[in-house]
Amino acid sequence: MARRGGAPEVSAGSMADIAFLLLIFFLVTTTIETDAGLDRMLPPIEPPDTDVIIKERNIFQVLINKNGQLLADDNQIELKDLRAKAIEFLDNNGDGSCNYCQGKKDPESSDNPTKAIISLKNDRETKYSTYITVQNELVGAYNELRNREALKRYKRTFVELEADFLNPETKESLGETEYEELKAKVKKIQELYPQKLSEAETSSSN
Repeated sequence: MARRGGAPEVSAGSMADIAFLLLIFFLVTTTIETDAGLDRMLPPIEPPDTDVIIKERNIFQVLINKNGQLLADDNQIELKDLRAKAIEFLDNNGDGSCNYCQGKKDPESSDNPTKAIISLKNDRETKYSTYITVQNELVGAYNELRNREALKRYKRTFVELEADFLNPETKESLGETEYEELKAKVKKIQELYPQKLSEAETSSSN
């Protein structure tokens, strides 16, 4: 019986084509995660039919300078005190029209939560981390008030209700009727404490 010769040679001529095809395959099938960024809804461009007059006492102005220092209504405050100051402003109930508020009813502060606006302005040289932290504290003020009211009305926090509502699987698990009830609860709390957080144009350092 004839003995076989050496091992056959492997042609490397098509290796470049195979590598190219593999590269295309991985580019097409790989999912690249991206940062979601800040969840903010911009107001519509269309101007209102009538001029809206906003009383100065219904605006809580927060300023951040380039050094990360905070001014709230012209008073310098620490970051750790910002949330409490915002809650005090939002929940003030200066005109006495809010039957669920627990504020001081200071006539020099906001009339009620539906009219209260928080205006945030920062310097162009403000650190991004400081800006985000301030944003979180202000949003946290809204959530704290919403949680309080949701617990009183529905025995669950607003954060829990909203998380369930935004979960795409909730509608299937609850059914149409219960899902609409959940939607109504979330909307009701949002109406009681609407998040009116305005960002003014940034300023330059002197």
